[in-house]
Amino acid sequence: MQRLIVTSIASAAALALFATPAGATIVEIGAIANPAPPSCPGNPCRAVTRTTGWQVQSSGQRNGFVVQKPGRIVAWTIALAKPNADQIKFFNDGFGGVAAAKITVLRPAEKAKRKNRLTYRVTGEGQLVQLEPYFGKTAQFPLLQSLTVKPGYIVALTVPTWAPALALNLQGGNAWRATRPLASCADTTTPTVTAKGDLGQFDCLYRGVRLTYSATEIVTP
Repeated sequence: MQRLIVTSIASAAALALFATPAGATIVEIGAIANPAPPSCPGNPCRAVTRTTGWQVQSSGQRNGFVVQKPGRIVAWTIALAKPNADQIKFFNDGFGGVAAAKITVLRPAEKAKRKNRLTYRVTGEGQLVQLEPYFGKTAQFPLLQSLTVKPGYIVALTVPTWAPALALNLQGGNAWRATRPLASCADTTTPTVTAKGDLGQFDCLYRGVRLTYSATEIVTP
């Protein structure tokens, strides 16, 4: 799958990620070796729809999207399937418009307000990116403003419409969570997207699939 780094004049400053401060290190959060490609245009063609979620287990590895060291998220990467015209029309018509996504940072909710351990507050989010120009490719998007992260924070993917970024039919040891009520895990059309400052309840767990994204952190020296 072709890999692109997507930039613009406005995001040029974000390219500082390639010139890290002395003593700093770059970490690719959520990256795994030999990842399975996302579905589409195969049958079934599945997509992430109208939610915020993160991968809790990838190829048996847990907590790959949990931040281990303080730093700043400076870019994110997504591997996209290449749905055909009929599939694109189906998703556009049924899930609120063209494919789009952004990176989101979550932290565990304050204990006084936490209903359970699956409640998180959004502390930051990147700019929304329209994805159709990058179908069939792996694209990296530098952030216009980097996002502060601390140990225990989670780097999630927010999809207000849909994104062909699901690898299907994987063996055990792959699962992701979405901010949907436990009684509505099968409802993928009702929007449950979180925004900065919101609390999200991540009750729904989907097994045997993987969200095909990762994020680039510059760890604080």
